[in-house]
Amino acid sequence: MGRRQTESLDLDLGVITPGVEHLFEDPGKGEYFVVCEDGGAGEILGSLMVTYEWSDWRNGLVWWIQSVYVRPEFRGQGLFKALYAFVKDDCKARGAIGLRLYADQDNARAIEVYKRLGMTSHYRVFEDMWNE
Repeated sequence: MGRRQTESLDLDLGVITPGVEHLFEDPGKGEYFVVCEDGGAGEILGSLMVTYEWSDWRNGLVWWIQSVYVRPEFRGQGLFKALYAFVKDDCKARGAIGLRLYADQDNARAIEVYKRLGMTSHYRVFEDMWNE
């Protein structure tokens, strides 16, 4: 059984569940950030995952934002903006040199949000995924 995500892909819970668990078992690979109701006491409204990339020619750590999700009924209310601001501050405080993310090229709404936050790019991301 799968779950639909923003890019309209069916995600396999048999793959996702151990993938999430693995990050908790090996936190050197990344971490999750969540925004909750009632200042953290309530249900999760949105989340994102950060993974790490070492940049040799910048001699610093870049945080990659991945798996961004805000529950549909809470979109457009600034939750991602707040979560992004928190992660950016935390990234800087821990000495990382920047944040990156990639967006599906057809996800115009997300791309516009990222631009409004001041994110830019001169890169195009290419991939060769053989496990899909």
